[in-house]
Amino acid sequence: MSLNTFGRMLRVTTWGESHGPAIGCVIDGCPPGLEISEEEIRVELERRATGRSRHTSQRREADDVKILSGVFEGRTTGTPISLFIENTDARSKDYGNIARQFRPGHADYTYFKKYGHRDYRGGGRSSARETTMRVAAGALAKKWLAQTHGIAIHGWLAQLGEIRCDTDTQWDTVNDNPFFCPDPARVPELEAYMDKLRKSGDSTGARVDARATGVPAGWGEPVYGKLDADLATAMMSINATKGVEIGAGFDSVSQLGTEHRDEMTPEGFLGNHAGGILGGISSGQDVTVSVAFKPTSSLRLPCRSIDMDGNEIEVVTKGRHDPCVGIRATPIVEAMLALVLMDHALRHRGQTGQ
Repeated sequence: MSLNTFGRMLRVTTWGESHGPAIGCVIDGCPPGLEISEEEIRVELERRATGRSRHTSQRREADDVKILSGVFEGRTTGTPISLFIENTDARSKDYGNIARQFRPGHADYTYFKKYGHRDYRGGGRSSARETTMRVAAGALAKKWLAQTHGIAIHGWLAQLGEIRCDTDTQWDTVNDNPFFCPDPARVPELEAYMDKLRKSGDSTGARVDARATGVPAGWGEPVYGKLDADLATAMMSINATKGVEIGAGFDSVSQLGTEHRDEMTPEGFLGNHAGGILGGISSGQDVTVSVAFKPTSSLRLPCRSIDMDGNEIEVVTKGRHDPCVGIRATPIVEAMLALVLMDHALRHRGQTGQ
């Protein structure tokens, strides 16, 4: 399988499968001198972890990350950083019944068609377990951006099913509930909604928003190295993503040009419908992104499908699954935003010397 690496100056390669012995990543291009510890990375991993509440998969991985290289005496050395996590709570037997079946809405069929062989245990490489290492790598990027440029990255659950979660925002409460909801008053409603959904055996989608404050003007490249294009690519690479918006996104369709164009004054911009990016280059405003996640396809409700021989079958997915993958996606979206920004910061420095 190719293309397990993303980034140009900051390159992150992830490896491993959902039910393999371990997962890991190699981060190449991180500048030397950044103070980082395993505990700092674990803090971010805990935010992404399953089993934090009854509303997510009950798979409970320790996510005890180990730094194998690239860090000496608590500081990055400039050499490749290798991170390693053992899988400790895989239950492969839950997937024995789908060894020769294709689950609708999953990558089972397409992986088989491409490679002629697939790891059916939890989806193998296509599992959201892979995003663990993105969050681990993102922990380094977040800290580097904060220390070198004063950039802060914040994500939140903006919508769960039909429930808008960011109508009355209190940003300092996002990490105080299992939904990453910025409106504490909506949490009981979200809990009741998820309890009802889980009992029904069905699932729902979600939208996660994120923003980066403090991004200087000038990052990004015209035409084929656009900052917003790289952000869209990064977000679309996350499992279950079906849509990405930068700034006003699809709302731009119904806006008039006089509303959307973000007028400028000596004191600054009067709006940010562009999401902090103009012509593929950062404007100095907040960089904003919104990601839509589809409903979980792993359901205990039966559905029609085919097996590897083309026979019509009925599929019932067993095991531990998230009734809404978007609930745990906030740290992943933050991580991908941080990694793209750090990559562009290094590219900008290399090209301009700034």
